[in-house]
Amino acid sequence: MPGSPEAHDSLAGFLAGPVDQVAPRLLGAVVRHGGVAVRLTEVEAYAGPADPGSHAYRGMTRRNATMFGPPVHLYCYFTYGMHVCCNVVTGPEGDPSAVLLRAGEVVEGIELARERRPGSTDRDLARGPARLCRALGITLDHDGTDLAAGPILLEPGTSPAEVSTGPRVGLRGAPERPWRFWQTGHPTVSAYRPAKPR
Repeated sequence: MPGSPEAHDSLAGFLAGPVDQVAPRLLGAVVRHGGVAVRLTEVEAYAGPADPGSHAYRGMTRRNATMFGPPVHLYCYFTYGMHVCCNVVTGPEGDPSAVLLRAGEVVEGIELARERRPGSTDRDLARGPARLCRALGITLDHDGTDLAAGPILLEPGTSPAEVSTGPRVGLRGAPERPWRFWQTGHPTVSAYRPAKPR
């Protein structure tokens, strides 16, 4: 039952472990909010102070404070002055590990997702981290949401039969780590782009 101690403990157990092992476990999980459900097909792992690619690499700020809190919470941030992206916090309190939700397939509420993403093809409704947030109606106000209590819920699902791994998208810090995981061959997986030179 959402919001119960049992639901929270179960989700915490699902998210426990090194972030690069937790991330592929999230493939096939379902995120629900505001009448839309998205099944995750692509994620990226970030390991906090041990990871030059992580927002938490240089320590806690007002922006990334949720990453340093307890697991089972949503870390949302603003990027490029226009987009919201979201991560699932996985590390124990004080260990800011998190998994970026990069892409997914809308499995419920597709008409509402189309309204939120006008002009998009169904394949592209949640194909990319900012699109995923928009399809689900996730905003910066949802930073810190408990994913076992809602209003945004994370439900473990069935892992895909085949999972691919490769470098994370657009990173200058630790770009070589193969910490991007995706469902092999799924059409909603986003295109890989290396970091642009400064």
